[in-house]
Amino acid sequence: MAQRELVGDDHPGMATLLDDRGTLIDHLNSDLAGELQAIIMYLQYSALSRGLHRRELRSLFQAEIPDELRHARLLADKIAVLGGTPTTTPRPVPRAISAYQMLRNIYEVETLAICDYCERSSEAVAHGDIALKVELEGLIVDETRHKEEVEQILAGWSQPAFEAH
Repeated sequence: MAQRELVGDDHPGMATLLDDRGTLIDHLNSDLAGELQAIIMYLQYSALSRGLHRRELRSLFQAEIPDELRHARLLADKIAVLGGTPTTTPRPVPRAISAYQMLRNIYEVETLAICDYCERSSEAVAHGDIALKVELEGLIVDETRHKEEVEQILAGWSQPAFEAH
C-alpha cells in the first residue's frame, strides 16, 4: 500500500488527512478514557467486593488491570505519535453496590469497548495506518475474552430480588 505523502499546504488531500487525523485522535482519546475507566473500575470493584464470591471476584478483577493498563499505554502512545495529547480523564465509573451489579457494569463496559475498537479499526484503515488496525484487533481479542469471562459468570448467577436494577 502506498504511503500518503504530506508536502506543502497546497497538497490536495492534506486538509482531509489532517481532519481525519484529528478525528482519529479524538476517538482514540475517547477509547483511552474508557481504558482509564476500566482500570479504576476493576481496582474499585476489587476493593469493594463482598460476600460469598469475594475472593474469586477480587482475583478476577485484579487480574484484568494489567491488560487494561497495557491498552491505555498503547492508546496514549499512538495519540502522541499522531500529534495529540493523551487524555487523563476517565469516563465515569458506574456505581455498584452488589457483585451482580459490578459484573453487569463490567459486561457493558467491555461490550462498548469492543464496539469502539471495531469502529476504530475501520478508521485506522481509512487513515492508512495498518499497524494501528492490527493493534486494535489485539485489543478486540482481549476485550472479547474479558466480556466472555464475565458473561459465563453471569450465566450461572441467580440474582436475588434485592439486587434487581
